[in-house]
Amino acid sequence: MFQKFIRSAITRYTAALVITIAAASAAFAHFQLLIPSADIISAKDDKTVALDIIFTHPMEGGPVMEMGKPKQFGVLVDGEKQDLLETLAEKKIDGKTTYTASYKVKAPADHVFYIEPAPYWEPAEEKMIVHYTKVVVDAFGAEEGWDAMVGFPVEIEPLVRPYGIWSGNLFRGVVKKKGEAVPFAEIEVEYYNKDGKVKAPADPFITQVIKADKNGAFSYAMPKAGWWAFAALIDGDEKMKNPEGKMVDVELGGLIWVKTVDM
Repeated sequence: MFQKFIRSAITRYTAALVITIAAASAAFAHFQLLIPSADIISAKDDKTVALDIIFTHPMEGGPVMEMGKPKQFGVLVDGEKQDLLETLAEKKIDGKTTYTASYKVKAPADHVFYIEPAPYWEPAEEKMIVHYTKVVVDAFGAEEGWDAMVGFPVEIEPLVRPYGIWSGNLFRGVVKKKGEAVPFAEIEVEYYNKDGKVKAPADPFITQVIKADKNGAFSYAMPKAGWWAFAALIDGDEKMKNPEGKMVDVELGGLIWVKTVDM
């Protein structure tokens, strides 16, 4: 009888541990990828920009999360927005829906590509997630318009031109909510570990966490060449229905992607 009790207790403990580990793993930072084929296009380059749009954990290389059809997808050029929603093409990765798109640049200008994804339900955090994301592509040496704001509810205003950056350089930005700076906002930073070569020695290395100052400004030195994501996270003002129809909290993220190159 005692041995049976011990076996039962061990079974329950093991099951609880597995659930806890799974929940902890699921709670690692989510990032909306919006990665262009190039962040700088010269006159001699291919004029078509291909974009990969994936919701995942970039430093860990997955898992990929299912994406619903985005609410917005477009490009901001010279103060004018162009709706590109109908250019999105679905692409399955590990059985999950992701998207791709292509855009042909036509004139010298900084192109701010942006996306508002469909809200994502995260059971481990018991909240809906909406990450408003952008990336800047410079075409033909324009180097103007890189700090243009899309007008998202939460957004990072870059204080450093977000392309033509060496690894080790300092990226700076201001977190804004409805156009106003957010004091002491939390920003999560991750490297797009696409080839899986970077191995984190412990979990805290996966997602770097920094806070803005009282003026909403932050800075971070990127130690390695590649794509880096900066995600300013704030609580939404209003609740949202989850897939079961229950009103739950909402996490709003303002993301910008920045590429670095080794000198």
